[in-house]
Amino acid sequence: MEYKEHASPLCNSIQDLSKMKGAPTVALLLFFLAIATSMSDYWRETVGMGQPKVSHLHFYFHEVGKGSNPTPILVAEANSTKTSPTSFGSVYVADDPLTEGPNLTSKLIGRAQGIQAACSMTEFNLIMALNFVFTDGEFNGSTLTVVGRNPILQDVREMSVVGGNGVFRLAQGYAQLRTILLATGSLTVEYNVTVIHY
Repeated sequence: MEYKEHASPLCNSIQDLSKMKGAPTVALLLFFLAIATSMSDYWRETVGMGQPKVSHLHFYFHEVGKGSNPTPILVAEANSTKTSPTSFGSVYVADDPLTEGPNLTSKLIGRAQGIQAACSMTEFNLIMALNFVFTDGEFNGSTLTVVGRNPILQDVREMSVVGGNGVFRLAQGYAQLRTILLATGSLTVEYNVTVIHY
C-alpha cells in the first residue's frame, strides 16, 4: 500500500504567504484567522452549542476503605504488589461519595465512580480515571470526567477535566485536589474544579 502525505489547501496558502514580505502577508494571515474564527462560531451555532460557560465547583470526595461497605474495591494486583512499598500494581474500582461539606455526613451531591491504579515504584502515586456523577442541585444528572496522575502525598495536586455530559457537554478544564483528612481506612479530599462547557 502506498501512502502519500498531502498538505491541506490552507497549509499551501500559508506556505505561499510565507514567500511574501511586509504588510500584505500580515493582512492575509489575519484574514485567514478571521475566517477560521467565524467558521468555528458557525459550527457552534449550527449544532446548537451556544457560547462557552465557565463553572467553578467546590465539593469533597470521601474514600471509605474500612467497614462492611468499602467504597474502593481491589480488583487486581501484581505478584510483587504485596512487597512493594508503594502498592505498585494494585488496581481499584471506586464508587466514592461526593458531599457539599467536608464531613461524610454532609449533604450528598454525587458519586465519584471509576478506576484507580498505583503506578509508581518510588512514590505513592495513583493514575485515576473518574466520572463525577452529580445527583443533586443544578447539575443533577450531569457528569464530569477527570483523568490524571495523583501523587497523593503532595499538598495540592491537579488533574485534567477531559469531558462530561448533560450540563457539562464538551467540558474541559482542571481539578485541584487537597487532602484534608488521611486516617487509617479513611480519606477526604477537597476538590476545586474549573470547567469550560457549552
